[in-house]
Amino acid sequence: MPDLSLTAAPPRHELLRQLRLRLPEVVPGLRLVAEGILGADSRIDFVGVDAERRLTLVLVGQPDEEFALLGRALAHRAWVEARLGDWLQLAPELGVRPEAGVALLLMSPGFTPEAEAAARSLGEAAPRLAVFRCVRNGAGVEALLEPTRRRPDRPEQPPSPPAAAPVPAFRTGLTDADLGLGPDERAEFE
Repeated sequence: MPDLSLTAAPPRHELLRQLRLRLPEVVPGLRLVAEGILGADSRIDFVGVDAERRLTLVLVGQPDEEFALLGRALAHRAWVEARLGDWLQLAPELGVRPEAGVALLLMSPGFTPEAEAAARSLGEAAPRLAVFRCVRNGAGVEALLEPTRRRPDRPEQPPSPPAAAPVPAFRTGLTDADLGLGPDERAEFE
């Protein structure tokens, strides 16, 4: 069995070719309809239609540029949304439901917790995030793709507040009874 080891990404065209094959692992049922098209001010790596018949824009980022990638993706989504009606006139066979909106999938070598939180803050419009890793498998390099643990398209729910309980006067949570304080002793601390 060949040894696997993490390695640098292959040239961009090869990385995109490999990631293209792995997209359904992150967005099941994704059907690609375009690659490398000009968007707002730069190229959109992939355009697809997901299982919900929503247009999906896929952008691949470089190391340490996750915030720039998020900003670029939002700009592309706004640009595409403004032109979606025209796109559908040109290609009605895509089967896109315009009312479903435009989804985003961002792929990067990593996302910081802050970048994930920024994506989640978009609520329902949050992009999906996926991390790619490149491994040397014998003589070749293979790109692997996995969704982030915290799914930005499903914001984490804050924990339920505990049942209302009397708030102790001490920040440690100790009560007068825990410390054996009488009224006179307690008055010294107030």
